[in-house]
Amino acid sequence: MTFTITAQAHATFEPESRSVAEARRFVRKTLTEWGALDAVDDAVLLVSELVTNAVVHAGTRTDVTCLRYEGGIQIEVEDRYPARELPLYIPEQDSGHEGGRGLYLSAMVASAWGVDYSRTSKRVWFRLDLPTITDGGTIVASPVGLGRPLPSVTGELRVAVVRADADGRVREWNADAEALFGWTGQQARQLKLGELISWPHRPGGVLTLVDVLQLSRWQGEYGVRHRDGRVVPVFASHVQTLADGDDPSIVCLMVLEEHRSVLEVPAPVRSEAVEVVQPVDPVSAEWAGLSESVTARLGLDELLQRTVERARDSLGGDAAYILLTTEDEGEMEVRATTGLPQNLHRGTRLLAEGSTGRVFSARLPAVHDDLGEGAPAVSLLRGTGMRSLLTVPLMVEGRVIGQLGVASEQPGRFDNEDAIRLQRAADRIALSVESARLAELERIRRGWLSFLAEASDLLAGTLHHEMTLAMVAQLVVPRLATWCAVYTVDETETPRLSYVWHADEEMIDPLRDLLEQAPLPKGPTTPGAARWTCLAEVPDDAVEFPPDVDLRKDHVIALPLVARGHNLGMLVLGRPARDPFHRDVVDLAEDLSRRAALALDNARLYSDRAATSHQLQQSLLPSDLPEVPSVDVGVVYQAAGEGNEVGGDFYDLFAIDGERFGFAIGDVCGKGAGAAAVTGLARHALRILAREGHDVSAVLERLNKEILGEGARARFLTLLYGEIRPRGRGRVELRFASAGHPLPMLLRSNGELDTVGTEQPLLGVLDELDLKVDEVTLRAGDVLVCFTDGVTERRRDRQMLGEDGLARVLADCVSLNAGAVAVRVQRAVVSFAPDAPRDDMAVMVLRATPGDLPVRTPLRSNGSSYQ
Repeated sequence: MTFTITAQAHATFEPESRSVAEARRFVRKTLTEWGALDAVDDAVLLVSELVTNAVVHAGTRTDVTCLRYEGGIQIEVEDRYPARELPLYIPEQDSGHEGGRGLYLSAMVASAWGVDYSRTSKRVWFRLDLPTITDGGTIVASPVGLGRPLPSVTGELRVAVVRADADGRVREWNADAEALFGWTGQQARQLKLGELISWPHRPGGVLTLVDVLQLSRWQGEYGVRHRDGRVVPVFASHVQTLADGDDPSIVCLMVLEEHRSVLEVPAPVRSEAVEVVQPVDPVSAEWAGLSESVTARLGLDELLQRTVERARDSLGGDAAYILLTTEDEGEMEVRATTGLPQNLHRGTRLLAEGSTGRVFSARLPAVHDDLGEGAPAVSLLRGTGMRSLLTVPLMVEGRVIGQLGVASEQPGRFDNEDAIRLQRAADRIALSVESARLAELERIRRGWLSFLAEASDLLAGTLHHEMTLAMVAQLVVPRLATWCAVYTVDETETPRLSYVWHADEEMIDPLRDLLEQAPLPKGPTTPGAARWTCLAEVPDDAVEFPPDVDLRKDHVIALPLVARGHNLGMLVLGRPARDPFHRDVVDLAEDLSRRAALALDNARLYSDRAATSHQLQQSLLPSDLPEVPSVDVGVVYQAAGEGNEVGGDFYDLFAIDGERFGFAIGDVCGKGAGAAAVTGLARHALRILAREGHDVSAVLERLNKEILGEGARARFLTLLYGEIRPRGRGRVELRFASAGHPLPMLLRSNGELDTVGTEQPLLGVLDELDLKVDEVTLRAGDVLVCFTDGVTERRRDRQMLGEDGLARVLADCVSLNAGAVAVRVQRAVVSFAPDAPRDDMAVMVLRATPGDLPVRTPLRSNGSSYQ
């Protein structure tokens, strides 16, 4: 297919889960700006599936390109994994596999789709056609008033005049007919109208050509067979006349379809002062404007509105309405009205045939001469002032799809002839209505699918319990309900009101007060939605509402929040009583409640795991640090990740005896429970071995044997361990050994900076170790900075902070206390790159002070604070 691109938009998305939602927003925004609203929901649904495949399965960056051309749009999704094969089958819906859904949906929804491979990429594309709005002729040709322009006629205007006898044989054929259709008068007079006219096939009880030729007046469109074989679309007007000898004849005036306004007769306007002697048949002038060529391009709402207006005018009624059956065919819904007050508004539902209180005859025309108090139509037209009513069914293939009614303020206004004419009109329009209704249902379903996809993505994007509650409520309101309340349960399954939201923010507080005063709800005992009547039990004076508002009268349903067999609470939705929940909305709410329950359970499990991990992390760090004479101690500890994993870095400072203090900083390979086990072993073993009198090297060598003794549970461990010996007058002696750990940096009071210590093997690898112990003496103002590799290996793209970067930070720390130095290092690490650190970080600073008293700040080990 070759087409001219009139607009183009492009975006690239990283292989991250949030990219799917970003791609949907990009496509929705682009198509909305282009005015391609009819394609938005389909395009968003397909892009969601295709980008999900690229992100989840291909795992590469994904390009999304939107192209606009005359008559449609094309969207391309390209990833960098050309070798990945596309599935050749569609898995069963419940099989748990997702592969192929994007292509399956493309095949169902798109007008065209395909896959293109190159050496470096794979591109999946699809096209969606946009409805073409063309001027197929005026819908109603009315007299042109003063000051209004006359309708223009393009091309040469010819009016073919054809006269036929009662048998349909051509008797007269003018020059314009010869020019339009190629038949000479002599040739045409040998033919019948049935041989010349190509009558369109319209299933559903529409008039045939034979029926039309028997009518006194008719106008509409059909085709005329040209002599060269093609069919010429025309608009025609037929009138029966009396010829010589009182034999009837048919006079046909024909023009090309684009010139129909020349012949089309406007709908007559009824007035009380004008008595209509000869009503026009409803399949003639009043309904010619609703031909197939016109209805095919109208939306359902516009088609129904034009239909009720034509029905009212054609029968001289005062009002008209159309009911359409709901999807389950249990109710009929008011979809269009004219001449009726607002109390019969669009969306009102009535029980269908076969139910108590149903709308009367559904399969046959019905004439109601006087709508008295006992008449069955009173529930529909009560208070409207209508006294008589004519109803006919809309039927397609023997199935009732709706009802068309015309009402009048005069009793006895309609008769059986009116019913027959209105039924013919209903038969004419029924198939178009059903086609438009099915198209609307399909659009709604696709819109719901798009909504559920976006809702699932949003709910999966957070593991914060309170945020999930808020997101559930704000997804529901106002699309599904006017207000929403979320109840959660505690360990005893006692419900608690956790979140309230209303479309009108000023109503949130009154709604919360009302819910808090209502009896504690009992959750639904069975799956699915159930009516909820707790609000009706609140006394009248318990809550103050704005004028004309009483939330206690709302239509309220409750849906259980159950996930993985656990009762998590209840989702309560409310709507005004005049706008109750319909079945399709309830079905969608049930689907959303299941997804919301799973998201809430995930958030609960994550919160429990995060709390457990935090407690375990705290248990692996010292709860308090001892006071060390002549030493100012500062510590910073920051675990990476989202808080649900125990970090591998640790530190410790403890008293060995009255004169010595032990200090340690280490890094266990990995995270989680396995790393936590080694961390706990290392911290406690260090204290025990040091207090038993072992020197620095002996402590590390024995700890190495303990780690190796863990067998398969053993983890590599880098560790800097040493002893502090305060000597008075600001002099502190340090003895330490580094087992595979980054060497500490020594900042002298005069600004000199050196790396001190000896690099040696890490723990948990070699059976035997012979470690060297290094000695350093600190004097007043000297600082020893110990750190884990999360500091020096902090990355910004391909660049690392490194020891040189750390040295530049420490060069500005002369004369700072130990806590300030630790925080300065932490800030430098965090600000080195725009993203959050991906590795744990521990920093311990030991600074010799002039006096013999210890200097310390209370520990705040919350992931980013210092001591």
